[in-house]
Amino acid sequence: MTTSRSAAVEAMVAHHAALEDGVARRVSAVRSSVGPGAAHGPAVAALVAYVADEVLPHAVAEEHTLYRAAASDDDLAETVAGMVDEHRRLASLVDRLATASDGRDAMAEAEALGTLFAAHVAKENERILPRLASGPSADLAGLLVQLHRLTEAAQGGTETSEEGVAPDAETLLVGVVLDATRRLAEVGGGDGACRLAAEAWAAVRAPRPDLASRVTAALHRLVRSVTAQPVVLASGERPAGSAADPVLDVRALAPARRHEVIFDSYGTLRPGAAFVLVNDHDPKPLRYQFEAEHAGAYTWDVLEAGPRTWRVRVGRPAAAA
Repeated sequence: MTTSRSAAVEAMVAHHAALEDGVARRVSAVRSSVGPGAAHGPAVAALVAYVADEVLPHAVAEEHTLYRAAASDDDLAETVAGMVDEHRRLASLVDRLATASDGRDAMAEAEALGTLFAAHVAKENERILPRLASGPSADLAGLLVQLHRLTEAAQGGTETSEEGVAPDAETLLVGVVLDATRRLAEVGGGDGACRLAAEAWAAVRAPRPDLASRVTAALHRLVRSVTAQPVVLASGERPAGSAADPVLDVRALAPARRHEVIFDSYGTLRPGAAFVLVNDHDPKPLRYQFEAEHAGAYTWDVLEAGPRTWRVRVGRPAAAA
């Protein structure tokens, strides 16, 4: 192994150690925040933000660099496929953590995420990197440069293709908007950040569902920064409940599918009709999206507000076409 290969491996292992430590410390903070009289929301938000901003962009970059090089080795192909699947599981755990219904659920998801990531890093350090370093063809120094470049692109909200083609304008603009919402939330403007994100979601929902899903995930993180009084959003007339209202229970659906199904159901409502939404977390992000896309043309009546189940009657006012 040449000096440049040794330096590249050391840099990758050091970065893995930093990421693992960052995750472990934030998982520990979630664990410490769960208990009588404790508020676990800020610790959960910190872990979600760290994984979304640091770990997942790095994972995307790895798939296009290290994993692609390792997959050409027949002895590593199965390991690489399993590690790509672990990246998907990490993303799923982040979604579940961001929408955990209470502190105990949040702690369980955080512990699962930390355990999975620690095992994942160990596989990379002990199986992938040594094999690449000992092989004759892998340019580890070049892979390290590509890894940094792709990670920075993913963190900046852009997507770089395999050929290095520049991202499209819509992807760039969404990245800029989400960065602005994060900065706004950091200085106490959580409600404004959520409204801005919801407006971005409404703008890209039809033409770019891929970007809409990304904005929805960001909105789930942003609502945790709204720590003052419950947000009051204007809606239409407030109808009385009806036992005949159909029930839309989305708890069994994957998080990425829920909002799509809910808005499809709203789209089929006749004026004056409604359905009862049943969810396993506070649907505040959904409320921001309704306000961005259907202001004045929907009703929103909270029938049950946790701690494990939320039920909201969502309707279309009789006067709305």
